[in-house]
Amino acid sequence: MKFKSKLLLISFLLFQAVLLAQNNITISGTVTDDMGQPLPGASVVLQGTTTGIQTDFDGNYRLENIPSNGTLVFSYVGFTTQTIPINNRTTIDLTMEADTQSLDEVVVVGYGTQKKADLTGSIVTVDAEQIEKTPSANPVQALQGKVAGVQIVSPGSPGASPTVRIRGLGTYSDATSLLYVVDGMFYSNIDFLNPNDIKSMNVLKDASSSAIYGVRAANGVIIIETKSGGKNRKPQIEYNGYTGIQRAQNVLQMANAEQFVTMAVESGSAADVQFILNAMQRYGRSRINPNVPDVNTDWYDEIIRDGVIQNHSLSVTGGTDNVSYSMGANYFSQEGLLDMKNDYERFNIRSKLDIDVLDNLKMGVNTVFSNATQQTPENSAWFKAYFAVPILPVFDAMNTEATPTQYANAQALGYRGTQNPFPDMDYNDNRLKIRKLLANIYLQTDIIKDKLTFKTTYNVDFSALEERYVNLPYNMGYGDQRISSINRRQNNYFNQIWDNVLTYTDTFDEDHNVTVMAGTSFRDEAANQFQATGSDIAGIDYETSWYLNFADPLSFNNNVEENNRRIYGQSYFGRINYNYKNRYLLYGTFRADRSSKFTKEQWGYFPSIGAGWVVSEEPFMENVGFFDFLKLRAAWGRLGNDNVPASSGTNTISNQTVDLGDTPNTGITATSTFTDLTWEVVEELDFGFNMNTLNNRLSVEADYYIRDTEDAIMPVYIPIANQTVSRNSGVIRNSGVEVALNWSDEISPDFTYTIGANFTTVKNEAIEIEDESGYIDSGSAEFRQRTMVGEPLYAFYGYETTGVYQNQAQIDADPVAQSAIADGQDIQPGYLIFNDRNGDGAITDEDRMVIGSFLPKFTYGGNIGLNYKDFGFSMNFYGQTGNKILNRKRGEVIFTNDTNMDADLAKNRWHGEGTSNSYPSSAGLRDSWNQRLSNFWVEDGAFFRIQNIQLAYTLRGDKLKGNAPDFKFTLTAERPLTLFNYNGFNPEVSDGVDRQTYPVPAIYTIGVNVKL
Repeated sequence: MKFKSKLLLISFLLFQAVLLAQNNITISGTVTDDMGQPLPGASVVLQGTTTGIQTDFDGNYRLENIPSNGTLVFSYVGFTTQTIPINNRTTIDLTMEADTQSLDEVVVVGYGTQKKADLTGSIVTVDAEQIEKTPSANPVQALQGKVAGVQIVSPGSPGASPTVRIRGLGTYSDATSLLYVVDGMFYSNIDFLNPNDIKSMNVLKDASSSAIYGVRAANGVIIIETKSGGKNRKPQIEYNGYTGIQRAQNVLQMANAEQFVTMAVESGSAADVQFILNAMQRYGRSRINPNVPDVNTDWYDEIIRDGVIQNHSLSVTGGTDNVSYSMGANYFSQEGLLDMKNDYERFNIRSKLDIDVLDNLKMGVNTVFSNATQQTPENSAWFKAYFAVPILPVFDAMNTEATPTQYANAQALGYRGTQNPFPDMDYNDNRLKIRKLLANIYLQTDIIKDKLTFKTTYNVDFSALEERYVNLPYNMGYGDQRISSINRRQNNYFNQIWDNVLTYTDTFDEDHNVTVMAGTSFRDEAANQFQATGSDIAGIDYETSWYLNFADPLSFNNNVEENNRRIYGQSYFGRINYNYKNRYLLYGTFRADRSSKFTKEQWGYFPSIGAGWVVSEEPFMENVGFFDFLKLRAAWGRLGNDNVPASSGTNTISNQTVDLGDTPNTGITATSTFTDLTWEVVEELDFGFNMNTLNNRLSVEADYYIRDTEDAIMPVYIPIANQTVSRNSGVIRNSGVEVALNWSDEISPDFTYTIGANFTTVKNEAIEIEDESGYIDSGSAEFRQRTMVGEPLYAFYGYETTGVYQNQAQIDADPVAQSAIADGQDIQPGYLIFNDRNGDGAITDEDRMVIGSFLPKFTYGGNIGLNYKDFGFSMNFYGQTGNKILNRKRGEVIFTNDTNMDADLAKNRWHGEGTSNSYPSSAGLRDSWNQRLSNFWVEDGAFFRIQNIQLAYTLRGDKLKGNAPDFKFTLTAERPLTLFNYNGFNPEVSDGVDRQTYPVPAIYTIGVNVKL
């Protein structure tokens, strides 16, 4: 019986094997695109398995031993993935359809949305994945290097916002006032936003795209859409967080004690030599070199620390049949690199709710509450650390008068200042509390279903900034002491905007697609600022006494101030989009703005127009396989700028006495310094194209633009009043080229990669200046900057050096040197040689020239991304060139010459014939001949930086026991490497003048993302 059972079982198994063998077949075929061209490298995989192959050069494939009832998955980069049931077929040919998802992608534009393929302006979208990779308090920092035409200047101080410029510097008075539109609400800063809450950031670069926002958009617009829930979705709980360390990089090396002593001796200053002898007597002699004091302080090493950064976000999203919701909380903290009370801490709570009240009525509420505390650094510490002599210790037990800490005082050695930066760090407490409540509510109704909608939105922004600056008392000895003082400021801002928008969308005869929008907007901006200063605070040792009522009442005299500001704006706007057969595109907007800032012309009118031609949709392109998508576009637009001071000033009558012959005559003069400002108007012309090719693996976007700011508000000198007032008195131009390229490909179903690059050229220049002098000076007399026709704004203006005098014979043979000697100037070997540009044999003011601009002429960025199974790797880089930095901290030797210098000067100084032809001698650094502003003090600001590196691993929940969620782990390095030649901490200086620039740290974090 058992034998029969076994025989039956064996027979059954053999029968099944035969059946299985009969059901497995060989399948072959060809994969082509929609033009009939073969697709080599396309992936063909049996669904649910790893069995698969790639097509050969002719698009052919062959799979053996495949179940006849299985399903094949065909995939190729740039084409829609398709699943095809086998159904016993042995030959399956497939024509793959181009993946137009990226072209059909909806982009958020002003007061609406638009398909990416239909855009006629220059708009770039950065998605949440890219934003979340950057560990920063301010989300806009994530744009650095990712968008052509956008310059981001990173801050180093915790909580500080980056400087953002879109297509150059377009206004003289306020260069960085971008408009941020967050879910429909206007902001000038987005430091309250948690990067993890952002769905996308859309950068509107040209005037045509921005003109719909009119009055606020002259310097560029960034539209931000936050994450929302979804209808009929189960609640999803997500945690996203990281923690890490910040570290100063490229720390500036200062002259050590030996180098400092050598330079002091070479300078020929008997006083400086005596100070060194005093240090030897006080602190002893070095055992290594007895000619040097036994102190060698690296002041930057003393004041710099590593800082901790962390971010934790928790969110819940989901929805029912008629409700979608998204809620979350976020905590962010960042310690500063300066070793004092210097940090930033922020806590956010947000909610976003959308409700279908009726079939044709929808409403939504979006709120954010942000509570932040920022301990701002005492930046003078950086300045003092640069100048503090290395032969001074941090502490000095012999300085018995110093209280409460016995810090060393350079005055004990004979120097004029204390030099020690630690009192500035320990005895100052700078706190800023920032509380913001942001909300908007909307109602939207379908007047005609799927055609005509009306939306009304009310936005409100309330911000309260409480500032407290406390100077604690101390005594450094040698007569240097300070009593306590306190300055308190209260700034309240209340801004509200009410928008009403009517949108009509329709299609006629299947080919004519039209969207018409019209709307109104009203804004009300109010600000109240109060500040008072008092001194000699009772009970200063207790923070509970750090209020004005504890200060000496008599100290408030003339130290109390209150200001109030109220601005109203009213706008009417409209837009029309026309699309014929997805081939011919027409876009036009018009906006009329009224601003209470202006008394002369309160209304401004700002039109724009754009046109596009999708060449790849033309019938004659059907057999041209190279272009998957090709669009040519052009746009023109005008928009206004009221982000300038309001019209103000006074009429003045004064007595004047003038000598006519030998007789004095007295009379009166009447002058008016009333600004009477009107709109700055930006007019821009943009030509560009978008192209996808090589089976949509390569995309190219390029633009050429000319952007003029007309009636630019600039300072004008009024000779009769001897005053400078702001007037609409110039034209500023920015022009250039922007190019962005992206390549994506699939090596196999498990391995994909992307490569991207972008670059920008910017030429900034003043076209017109309506001033009698023909130019506008800025900066100080010693460090002059000048704006003049044909040159960039705020250009550095000084002398050009051509070398260093190497010997006396060279001085004797130089007419310029001999002319200076004849005028009483001492010229020695080791002094700089200046270019006599006008050839008059002397160095005069007429020999000055533009020696550089802080605005880069060329910026570039790029990215590499690799994904293999559950691993991901990405790297971004960024750089710029063509800009200069005024090394003012080095140049301020003109004000005091008994301080330290950086190691670069110490190593490369001229100290004998042939030792240097670009750096002056130690003695030369102290002489006025060499101290005038020249290209010696203005250095190259070019740099290359690895911006971000991230390694990620996703641990799939199905690999774990139970119903486990997916875990994503990340290791991130932000700014790990920066290469540059500038003699400073970093080459990112927002205005190009480096006096005490805060270092920009490298950040290393470990993070985790969990979705439940």
